[in-house]
Amino acid sequence: MPMLIVLMLVASAALAFWNSGRASTERARELGRDACRAAQVQWLDDAVHAIALRPCRLGSGRLGWERTFRFDYSTDGRDRHQGRMVLRGERLVSFVGPPTPEPLQFAPRGRSDG
Repeated sequence: MPMLIVLMLVASAALAFWNSGRASTERARELGRDACRAAQVQWLDDAVHAIALRPCRLGSGRLGWERTFRFDYSTDGRDRHQGRMVLRGERLVSFVGPPTPEPLQFAPRGRSDG
């Protein structure tokens, strides 16, 4: 009987690990897609790829996982660039990807430079 309990605990831990990995992957997909849309570039392959996993301390003080994801984007449809993001749990802690377009500069009202 105790062996069955141990087996159930191991199975539930594996299921929790898999479930948190899927949630992090979905969060990374949302972030990558939104960043590419904001930068007006093409998000390639409609996917992110997990490239690193390590234990870390979350903001709540509990132990959790830090996952690093890679994604690809293109600025003109012919090139291919890599972006990278790091999530601790569900929280984004690092992002390297497409640069957003420069904001437009407007002259203050009532002033003209002409």
